[in-house]
Amino acid sequence: MFDPSRDDVRRFFCEAWRKHGERVPLTALEAMALDWIIEHPEYHHLLAAPEDAVAADFTVESGRGNPFLHLSLHLAVAEQLQIDQPPGIRAAFEHLLRRSGSAHEAAHALIECLGEVIWRSQRDGAPPDAAAYLDCIARNAGLAGAR
Repeated sequence: MFDPSRDDVRRFFCEAWRKHGERVPLTALEAMALDWIIEHPEYHHLLAAPEDAVAADFTVESGRGNPFLHLSLHLAVAEQLQIDQPPGIRAAFEHLLRRSGSAHEAAHALIECLGEVIWRSQRDGAPPDAAAYLDCIARNAGLAGAR
């Protein structure tokens, strides 16, 4: 099982950004990550400085959002959409996309739910609840009565 460290994740995103800038071929996963990196120009300066990125702290107390967590959630949602897992996520995303007209905005609705489910899982020491995840997505998509 792939279990990257915090530093590995940060280096992965920095490396995808570096390869993009140098026009070096990307792996499939790097290409998927790059799609979301490009959507977040506010992160580009950090990704261009890998050592600073690895050393940076993004604590709640600092008031700074963690760009690597955010990009990781984008990547997780993108992978879920590719395989429609949990089942129904792709249909909910497509509904959000039609409603908002923005793949980025639709993805953020899913990310909000994924973050909440992961937080609850960690807080409760339990596996992530796929049903709660889909319920949250359905609420965000305006499909609350559909589940």
